Amino acid sequence: MIVSIVFAAGCFWGVEKHFEHMDGVVRAESGYAGGNYANPTYEDVLSKRGLMPDSTTKNYTEAVKVTYDNSKTTADTLIKSFWELHDPTQADGQGHDIGNNYRSAIYWTNENQKKIAQETEVTYQNLLTKNGYGKIVTEIQPLDKFYYAENYHQDYLQKNPNGYCPNHSTGVKFKKDDMKKDVTLPLGGKEIVVIKSESYCPYCEKFATDVSSLYKGSVPLRTVVASSLKGFNITTKLFSTPTILFIEDGKEIMAHIGYMDAKSFYETLGAFKLDENSESYHVAFKQGTDGRYCKQYDIFKDTPDGVFIDKLSGDILFDTRDRFHSGTGWLSFYKAVDNATIEKNDDSYGMQRVEIIAKKSGIHLGHVFPREDGRKRFCINATVLEFVPRAKIVSSAKK
Repeated sequence: MIVSIVFAAGCFWGVEKHFEHMDGVVRAESGYAGGNYANPTYEDVLSKRGLMPDSTTKNYTEAVKVTYDNSKTTADTLIKSFWELHDPTQADGQGHDIGNNYRSAIYWTNENQKKIAQETEVTYQNLLTKNGYGKIVTEIQPLDKFYYAENYHQDYLQKNPNGYCPNHSTGVKFKKDDMKKDVTLPLGGKEIVVIKSESYCPYCEKFATDVSSLYKGSVPLRTVVASSLKGFNITTKLFSTPTILFIEDGKEIMAHIGYMDAKSFYETLGAFKLDENSESYHVAFKQGTDGRYCKQYDIFKDTPDGVFIDKLSGDILFDTRDRFHSGTGWLSFYKAVDNATIEKNDDSYGMQRVEIIAKKSGIHLGHVFPREDGRKRFCINATVLEFVPRAKIVSSAKK
């Protein structure tokens, strides 16, 4: 049988996306419920979000109508997921979204849903109380009318992929989690911690596809849920996902809320790892040049068999088998690794040169020049590279 129930848990964009990806859900649609005036629009709902409690006009809440097949899922599953999705103890809002249109509510359509909503509220209140939370303020009422929201609100997060998903979960679950499995402790030193949603988040998936799944850098990167963090000193409110935290010795150094493309990620990582006052940062992001015969050049010019990797992304850029001594005071290679770099015309300083850029991270590496023998000389700054022995690369590949 196909049945519907209506949930309100803050901004309806994230609630819609959460439920439409659950097994057994036929569709999830954004709209307005729980008010007492006719034909509400988004502008109406926003304009009335500051109404006093004693007003004769009751505003609508941003709600999601969840239509499901009760042969494939249950009201119990959906309602428990609703409780865990947000903070039902926050009155007239969720996170930074404040107003009566963001209030928590369940609007049931049959007695079974009503019974489950009331029973699970009692159970969840006990769990919340044990975890230091206050009283649940969720409105539990029969559904009177549901007004569908404007078309641009439907599947909003799918239509707008470069953003973030609200993350208002308390982390309190109906079934106690295995704490050993779920606890995330600081690694010590520098690390990147990506906070993902406990439910479906398209921006989290996009960041994983575009950035984190391709990242091979030496600064560890982990993707976890906020509720698993223990022992961290984090100042950013983890209300949204993804949130990318740049951590040192357990303390937040910098953070970014929402989707982050590769260019922005590596620029931020550069400031975090390299220090904005360092020579390597100046080379990578200000198109600078190492000093001739610099310390890093002396270390790298005679390294044994291996590869040179991007200091930020970890991608292999150059191979010692293609290295030669040019006598210029900079690392020189006959070529770069295939598909690892980009060549770009550089007319700076009144010269006609070809700049070499790391394909993934976008950092400046150096320039390429023609040789008299018809080959090329890739003149590369050592301070933006790291060296990895070939034996270590082979060993890692076998794992």
